[in-house]
Amino acid sequence: MATANIKDVKRRIKSVENTMQITKAMELVATSKLRSAKERAVASQPYFNTLYETMCEIQSDRGFKSIYTKKEFLKTVLVVVLAGDRGLAGGFNHNVLKLAEEKIKSLEKDGRTVKVFPIGKKAVEYFEKRRYEIYSKEYQISENLTMSRAISLSEKVISGFRNGIYDKVELVYTTFVSTLVQNAMSVTVLPIESNDLKDKETEDTKANSTNKDKMKKSALTLYEPSAEEVFDGLIPKYISGLLFCSIVDSYASEQAARRTAMESASDNASEMIDSLSLLYNRARQAQITQELNEIVAGQMGNN
Repeated sequence: MATANIKDVKRRIKSVENTMQITKAMELVATSKLRSAKERAVASQPYFNTLYETMCEIQSDRGFKSIYTKKEFLKTVLVVVLAGDRGLAGGFNHNVLKLAEEKIKSLEKDGRTVKVFPIGKKAVEYFEKRRYEIYSKEYQISENLTMSRAISLSEKVISGFRNGIYDKVELVYTTFVSTLVQNAMSVTVLPIESNDLKDKETEDTKANSTNKDKMKKSALTLYEPSAEEVFDGLIPKYISGLLFCSIVDSYASEQAARRTAMESASDNASEMIDSLSLLYNRARQAQITQELNEIVAGQMGNN
């Protein structure tokens, strides 16, 4: 009986060691991917920030109007959800999908019809299983989504908005805060809100002459053929930049979450091996003691 127990423990130790080798390898891979993802995220920020500031300046004209800034909402909302392509990433997929579902239920409670645009295999599987109305499953793989594909994605989103298929676009994704912290969040993509930056600049102008000079300088900018046409022409670049930055940010968050999860799994496996090794040594010691007792008892019986 003791021999059988020892074999089971030894087999279990070997199994956990094999698992730990896998989790260690996955941790190293995630660390490498996280580094490159963070570099992509940092590199994409200046382009998007400059574009955003330009669009804020254009909207500073009080007479500015655009189809992309309209406030009259109808009944349909497109919710774009960014999730991962794989599991084993801790709570990464669960958190963003849970937030997206809460957002959808809130919109439906307000009487809105919701279409879901999932990006990433886990998002597609999640909303398919729950029988939500899926707008498109074209972008199931988010890991290798390039800028060119982000542009085609933005064109698809803008086309549906212009054609009245839906009148509002919400984006739910995970933003990278640090290696240990990733937050799921929701932002409005279309229509573009009258920017908080504009209101902030107006308030600061009353108290700060430097900001006032900056506003005057912005007001002197002339746009040809018109501010509205320039703004509408920038929309595809703005939306594609927003989606690309969000996808890169979400991917970095996924790798950070996976790295943390695999590191934790490796630590747990190491602790389990230590515990099983102690159990194995005790069982082996007990077996040796039992054999010695049997030998001694046999000798005493012979005498």
